[in-house]
Amino acid sequence: MKADLHIHTTASDGNWTPAELILEAQKVGLGALAVTDHDSVANVAETQRLAKEAGLKFIPAAEICSTKNDISFHILGYGIDITNKPLLELLNHNEALLDQKDVDSIAMLERDGWDVSVAEFEHYTYDRRRGGWRSLAYLIDKGLCVDVVDFFKRIFTKEHDLAFPEFPSIPEVIKTIHGAGGVALCAHAASGFHGPGLEKVLAMLREEAFDGYECFHSGHDEAATKALLQYCNEHKLLISGGSDCHGTFAPGRYLGEPEVHIEQLYLPGLL
Repeated sequence: MKADLHIHTTASDGNWTPAELILEAQKVGLGALAVTDHDSVANVAETQRLAKEAGLKFIPAAEICSTKNDISFHILGYGIDITNKPLLELLNHNEALLDQKDVDSIAMLERDGWDVSVAEFEHYTYDRRRGGWRSLAYLIDKGLCVDVVDFFKRIFTKEHDLAFPEFPSIPEVIKTIHGAGGVALCAHAASGFHGPGLEKVLAMLREEAFDGYECFHSGHDEAATKALLQYCNEHKLLISGGSDCHGTFAPGRYLGEPEVHIEQLYLPGLL
């Protein structure tokens, strides 16, 4: 059975609704999936209902931001109770940080002479089915940015004093996930986007109480996947995998790729 346990929808920066996701999941032959929106569970219940109707296995989940040593790490919480109050408080806190970062980013660009305005941005709204987030959509609509790749390559940089917010610590996020009845796995540890390289990341995170790692990911090459699998097997840790698909929003990330079967994963009680 094919599984994809890392998928984003319109509840964060993806551009598929729950109904569209389930339709696409059936097209690519998935038998199991998880919606892992950034710091949100807004679309979990609806997707779970539709998945059940379609005969698909489903894991309630979220991808939660944390910070360690000025590096932003994403933590996948699987099997969570999406009504858990401390979990919802943490998600709301992180969403508020991201919303404020949108405003701060526009303010910094305005300060640097870009044709943007915080006053204008306060009244700006966008269709979430475009994917992405508010400041990105605003900059695209202003003709100042082409797409998400351009945003992170040319705008969201140290030169513009732009960086991710200081999110809660890894221990705090893991504790909250455990308190909501879930397990906590480090997402895309070998991806270059959030980390300094797999070897350094594993050394940095060795002391953290992760239940496992996302070994299969669209941003991992074969060597990284093999190294993560070996690490998890040696330390008896959980193993997950997914595409990190954002619908059609994020280039190079396609639902069901890499192809992962549930026999390759280790998530007892969840799959």
